[in-house]
Amino acid sequence: MKIRYIVMTVAIVALLSGCGEQGGNKVNQSNNNVNAPAATEITGNEGATNEGTTPSTSEKPDATNYNQLEPTEPTTTESSSDQILIIIDQTEKPIEGNSFDFSVQKRPEGYMLSSMKWSSSSSEVVNTLQEAIEHGGNGEDGFYISGNGQFMGFFYDDSLKGEKGTVSFTFTNDAGKTLTWEKVITLN
Repeated sequence: MKIRYIVMTVAIVALLSGCGEQGGNKVNQSNNNVNAPAATEITGNEGATNEGTTPSTSEKPDATNYNQLEPTEPTTTESSSDQILIIIDQTEKPIEGNSFDFSVQKRPEGYMLSSMKWSSSSSEVVNTLQEAIEHGGNGEDGFYISGNGQFMGFFYDDSLKGEKGTVSFTFTNDAGKTLTWEKVITLN
């Protein structure tokens, strides 16, 4: 009986060791999309434009990751582009349906995520932080945040699958100054 218990425990530990985060990284190793896109600084109601683009660079995948990581250089102001880093993970999740996950890896001191936006030629979804938290509880389409901020992503309808558009995240400080991070992606 003890041997059976030990064997079962070892089997469970071995199975569980393959699950979860590796090295404290919230990036899924099966399909990484590491994105460091444009960060635009906006003050008040002023508009923002990108001031040119920098070609993206590709790194060769390591032996355990057959998908390429594609870091993209920021395309706007120096002061904000190195202050925000968001990772978008479009790993297919059949149980969850059409979605992507995102994680805020780096944000400026004193700034808080205030809104999230998906914009394409045929649709636009804008959610405030509060709406995203509500979606995290009720599972509605749009941006969601659940588990005390542990899980963040975007659920979308089948009609948006394969659509190319811009995802953007706006951060605001107490003085009302905003920084916006954006990236062009195609929904898987």
